[in-house]
Amino acid sequence: MKAIWNNQIVAESADTILIENNHYFPPESIHSEYFKDSDTSTSCHWKGTAEYKTLVVDGAVNEDAVWYYPEPSALAKGIKDYFAFWKGVKIEE
Repeated sequence: MKAIWNNQIVAESADTILIENNHYFPPESIHSEYFKDSDTSTSCHWKGTAEYKTLVVDGAVNEDAVWYYPEPSALAKGIKDYFAFWKGVKIEE
């Protein structure tokens, strides 16, 4: 699977985990040069607290387009530090 934004592959892996129609990419699969820290966090009733990253590709910014669970609940421990995408990020095979 590939995560693509602004015509750039920002993550690529054959080992994503599909949960609630979102592909979660393992940490080693992301191209970290495009990921910038964000202060945003949200809470999921069963996965725990999600933290966010902003994508920056060729000067274009996609605020909080990436989320991950640094300390997920016991039910979601399999996606610890895995990254999922939204806000126009295309997921393709």
